[in-house]
Amino acid sequence: MKGTYRWRIAGLLFFAGMLNYLDRAALSVVAPLLKGELHIDDAQMGFIFSSFFIGYCALCFVGGWAADTYGPKRVFAWAAGTWSIFCGLTALITGYLQLLIFRVMFGMGEGPMGTTTNKAITNWFPREEAGRALGLTNCGQPLGAALAGPIVGLVALNFGWRISFVVIAVLGGLWLAAWLLMFRDSPEQHPRVGEAERELIRSSRAEPVIEGVKEGRSLASYLFSAPVLAVATAFFCFNYVLYFFLTWLPSYLMDFQHLDIKGMSIIGVIPWLGAAVGFLGGGTLTDLLGKKLGSVIRARKIMLVVGLGVAAGCVLLTTQVASLHMAVLCITVSSVFLFVTPQICWALIQDIVPKNRVGGTGGFVHLLANIAGILAPSLTGLIVQYGGGYNVAFAVAAGVCALGVLVVVAAVKGPGGAGPHTRSVAHAT
Repeated sequence: MKGTYRWRIAGLLFFAGMLNYLDRAALSVVAPLLKGELHIDDAQMGFIFSSFFIGYCALCFVGGWAADTYGPKRVFAWAAGTWSIFCGLTALITGYLQLLIFRVMFGMGEGPMGTTTNKAITNWFPREEAGRALGLTNCGQPLGAALAGPIVGLVALNFGWRISFVVIAVLGGLWLAAWLLMFRDSPEQHPRVGEAERELIRSSRAEPVIEGVKEGRSLASYLFSAPVLAVATAFFCFNYVLYFFLTWLPSYLMDFQHLDIKGMSIIGVIPWLGAAVGFLGGGTLTDLLGKKLGSVIRARKIMLVVGLGVAAGCVLLTTQVASLHMAVLCITVSSVFLFVTPQICWALIQDIVPKNRVGGTGGFVHLLANIAGILAPSLTGLIVQYGGGYNVAFAVAAGVCALGVLVVVAAVKGPGGAGPHTRSVAHAT
């Protein structure tokens, strides 16, 4: 449709997120098979899951800075190529140490993904569409995790778990070719974007003024401001539960709920479909609520509190139910509300820092948030093996999620009367 090329960009980013999480979840799906072949126990498996995030965190900030400096096209192309290569190379691993190293390198490839996606949306979408755009593009991530079960599980059953990583690597190469062909760093650089669409995007992107930050505008002044640190904390709490589900849910369904790999591959799809609903609904609702309240900051705060709060309650409730059906229902409802929150965190970054600092600041927030990816899988592995089993692991995840609610309530403030087309000021007490 004429005048809407930006939504094709959103489609590209949607499929990038889908492939990203399909890649990332693949090891979790085949973990029960891989552990037996390589003689790896639960604690070691937890460290392998966490090793991915060592590389991931290392490139979060660097990737955001690079997106500001070199543009999202180059950075995403490098990232997609790297993660596809190391996903494919996973098929060649023969031991524990080799798998650890490959997972670190794989994580480095995926590290720039979140911040570069946010930078691309900042460049390509008017501010009043940011929530919807983030919701649409990010909902590809849980859909990728949902597809990991049937695609990876069934390929592993029929052709062996190694072939599943080769298939995903080929899909990544196809996406990379489409990205290089269709994407430009800004609408002004793309011949298929009309002047009306360019002006729509330009006119909504006035620079914000951030309370407590001087006009010197150094990157560090944004990174260590109270609003940015509050967003990073909320994002960390979301990520803890996300990575708990992403890495250990297949094993929970097989080891604790006694499903076989075929049953796990089918049942494991359900929570991720709920997460996709949360992504889509959260982005749309926060934009609509911002218009109704006259303050995008207040709207985003309400959505964060509701999303993290309900998710925490449902995760904790999972420890109290006896049947598989009730456990899956609790996990699915928690996923719906949990996944209302990440696009709000990304949108808040756009609200509280200027356009030329979105990549670097987003990378810093992403770095802090993804420390949860190092912590959650390894801590869960230790808890499952030595500390009380899956129920204790679920209770810890619920507590971390509840912590996010307290931080948002206490630290994220916004002025009344900031309209949806005006850059709002966020501050922390």
